[in-house]
Amino acid sequence: MNRRPLGWSWLAVRAYNEATSAQPREAAMPQTILVVDDKANVRTLLREYLGGHGYRVVAAENGRVALFTARHEKPDLILLDIMMPEMDGYDFVRTYRKEAETPIILVTARLEETDKVLGLELGADDYITKPFGMHELLARVRAVLRRASKPAGEAELLRVADVVLDRAGRRVTVAGAEAALTPSEFDLLALLMSAPGRVFTRLELLEHLQGLALEGAERTINVHIRNLRTKIEPDPANPRYVETVFGVGYRFCTE
Repeated sequence: MNRRPLGWSWLAVRAYNEATSAQPREAAMPQTILVVDDKANVRTLLREYLGGHGYRVVAAENGRVALFTARHEKPDLILLDIMMPEMDGYDFVRTYRKEAETPIILVTARLEETDKVLGLELGADDYITKPFGMHELLARVRAVLRRASKPAGEAELLRVADVVLDRAGRRVTVAGAEAALTPSEFDLLALLMSAPGRVFTRLELLEHLQGLALEGAERTINVHIRNLRTKIEPDPANPRYVETVFGVGYRFCTE
């Protein structure tokens, strides 16, 4: 409610109130996506397409420029090509993951499964192979960004055994020691800890991460789980927390 300015007549106050109430509310800031690709036509295409869907898009032509851009622009998501001059996508992920946990989607023309697995192991959250459909790309972008927002109606703090997960702070501690997780690893752990003892299938886990079931489901989830175990398990080879239920999926142990 607007306060009446001192010394104004009621007509002046009425005009003031009508003018201020008619002013549009400040629009929410659009989410920023950093597109990293050495081909100018790809950068232009993604900038126009994603910009047309309400995102703010910044671009870089190689990993070295992308590091500078990411440090200054603080993007909400990075679309990252692998094969680039000066600094390729793998080296970018290795370096940037030491500084930030911004979600990264690899955009690559390399079809070898080992290349995709390496990207996930280094800390990427997802990948899409060129040539790709723009609708699929947009679906992946939206799914990753949606995970970064606060889930409605869910407990802020999860405690199971000596693992504590803070949704609001996006922090995980194990026996009091903080574990640095990627966004995908954090969200997988949050889902598993939300129902200790329940078995989640790989398809359920993939849909939780991506919002839809897409290619490479089993391999993608397996890599994320393996990375998660290296960060929270005392002995990743003999997991205490994240247990494999062979032929089905995974569960968070309660004992």
